[in-house]
Amino acid sequence: MAEKEKNDLEAIEKKYQAWKKLYQEALEKAPEKGKDLTTTSGRRVKEIYTPLDVSQIDYLRDIGFPGEYPYTRGIHPTMYHGRYWTMRQFSGFGTAEDTNKRYKYLLANGQTGLSVAFHLPTLMGIDSDHPLAEGEIGKCGVAIDTLADMEILFDGIPLDKVSTSMTINPPAAVLWAMYIAVAEKQGVPKTAISGTIQNDILKEYIAQKTFIFPPRPSMKLIVDTFEYGAKEVPRWNTISISGYHIREAGSTAVQELAFTLRDGIEYVEWALERGLQIDEFAPRLSFFFNAHNDFFEEIAKFRAARRIWAKVMRERFGAKNPRSWWLRFHTQTSGVSLMAQQPYNNVIRVTIQALAAVLGGTQSLHTNSLDETYALPSEHAVTIALRTQQIIAHESGVINAIDPLGGSYYVEALTAEMEKEAWEYIRRIDDMGGMVKAIELGFPQREIMDSAYAYQQAIDKKEKIIVGVNAYQMEHEPIPILHIDESVAKKQLERLREVKKRRNGAEVKRKLADLRKAAEDDLNLMPYILACVKEYATLGEIIDTLKEVFGEYQEPANF
Repeated sequence: MAEKEKNDLEAIEKKYQAWKKLYQEALEKAPEKGKDLTTTSGRRVKEIYTPLDVSQIDYLRDIGFPGEYPYTRGIHPTMYHGRYWTMRQFSGFGTAEDTNKRYKYLLANGQTGLSVAFHLPTLMGIDSDHPLAEGEIGKCGVAIDTLADMEILFDGIPLDKVSTSMTINPPAAVLWAMYIAVAEKQGVPKTAISGTIQNDILKEYIAQKTFIFPPRPSMKLIVDTFEYGAKEVPRWNTISISGYHIREAGSTAVQELAFTLRDGIEYVEWALERGLQIDEFAPRLSFFFNAHNDFFEEIAKFRAARRIWAKVMRERFGAKNPRSWWLRFHTQTSGVSLMAQQPYNNVIRVTIQALAAVLGGTQSLHTNSLDETYALPSEHAVTIALRTQQIIAHESGVINAIDPLGGSYYVEALTAEMEKEAWEYIRRIDDMGGMVKAIELGFPQREIMDSAYAYQQAIDKKEKIIVGVNAYQMEHEPIPILHIDESVAKKQLERLREVKKRRNGAEVKRKLADLRKAAEDDLNLMPYILACVKEYATLGEIIDTLKEVFGEYQEPANF
């Protein structure tokens, strides 16, 4: 450190101590003295941040410029000057016809990418005519049983001109195969389609719990998609490594950051073990984060994530292609932070969260609707959510300067602090033998449970105020919500019966038998799944075939 800089810091330290005494004296007279200065995650925040808090940060080494390693300020040199983030609204309800209409409505109103929400039976790999699907058809997303449903879902939507994100995990390979088949029926080659399958099974075991197969065969299936995508579908993101659900389950911001990036490391390690080259698949890895209520903590989290991932890819795995170093991510505003009480307050929460995502440099954004806690979004509510993004993009001015909070004493100190704590978690999981082993030991699950309990305790004790819930309560008028009636189930079951009746049953059996043999022989399963899909084999038939080889996962009790 230069002598002048050292003297400057000493002068600032002396002045800081004098100010702190003045602050304490003034605080004693303040009506809200003792106010809780902690983030949503419970992180202690200092009263004020100064150059003292960033004295160990080297600008060129740790912060740098947008589009340059370590990408703290963004992965693109122009960021939103070159193009806005992709505006997606997570959409799906009822039948494929219902959701197709919603997609066309959103695209007509300025949405720039599609995002598919599937109903629970599809998420769990069962068909609509399965006994466990009764009462669930079309209720939490769109019902997709066969290629026929997927054809209707994207009818009139050119798949070479729109990118599509599909929130699907254990059966991701099957739904991706259906999408590829629909594109081919439209005359669009695999090489021209773009989008993302979530395909992140590790966070299912950690947080969301929609798993089917045990961890190891699940990881094999994911690496199959990496390999197939790199060779056949080069513009597709074959995984969206998701912290969103980890945060929704109750983790802190640092736990979301650390567990998500360590999941990413695990996927890379399994792909390398298969024999894939790092720069062959790493540029198509993508991430998915939560934007919660604490504005600065979320911005720092996104900045730290880019920095950690760049270091991981360049230093740990030796990637040479700079695109392999990029952490490209989608953000969704926090569903768990939205409240049934005074639901129009949710518009304000979502605006703050969306603004944090944009200032944090997201590449894609979904804004939740104000009726999130009641039902799937109504057309009215989803329009407000989309307009929120558009107003931020076009009216707020926050995109004029790239990374406008870069250099803030608080934001830079918080970024460095969160990075350090995330590395500590990553090293602990490395010492356990990796994330699959850590999950088998129940480590991330217990960490999240403890954090969720601590947060709820803080709310119950009113240490954390949730407006309209534990303070400022009042009655509110009911809001209109989207209802999915049982006619949806009737239509879906009728279509499924018709598909089964008119398809070539013998050919379906042959393709399923080929799939089973390929699974037994440990071959890449994507070509075999695609062959089954094209014969209109159902999702449930394909998954049941794989269950015969892979088995089913039963989660151990965790206390």
